[in-house]
Amino acid sequence: SMLAEDVEPSRMERTRYALMRLVEGMKEDRVGVVAFADEAEVILPITSDYKMAQAKVRSLSPALIARQGTDLGEALEVALLSFSESSLSNRSRVILLVTDGEDHDEGAENAAAKAAAEGVMICAVGIGTPEGQPLNIGGEIIEDEDGKMVVTQLNEELLQSLAETTGG
Repeated sequence: SMLAEDVEPSRMERTRYALMRLVEGMKEDRVGVVAFADEAEVILPITSDYKMAQAKVRSLSPALIARQGTDLGEALEVALLSFSESSLSNRSRVILLVTDGEDHDEGAENAAAKAAAEGVMICAVGIGTPEGQPLNIGGEIIEDEDGKMVVTQLNEELLQSLAETTGG
């Protein structure tokens, strides 16, 4: 769904641009990167190496994760595990969730509750439009198992809920 072009030039390109700008503005923060689709993977452990963070952000692609789909709960769980024990007393632990909010599993709300209990704020940035767009990969319109065109849409309600749960 991040290949959709309902935002110019695509959701993925817009995501990379936004994250690059964020990292460029960092001074004394630490940053990590978790890529996700139907599973999540730490692409960059938490670090203050901004050059490496920029390189990892530039390399973000749906191809990084073998199983496609979206499991926001898994992504949030992996991000939570990325924080070290020594950061438990640190009040500035934040997960910046950049996504279209499409979620094919049901663990996102539970993961947000866990984040809130651990004092981690989730700030959600939605990429896409509520109207969405038919999913087109390599010039081919994707259809579901019933032969209906798959339309990918920004899920603002879910992202708002995840952020509100953690005070983000």
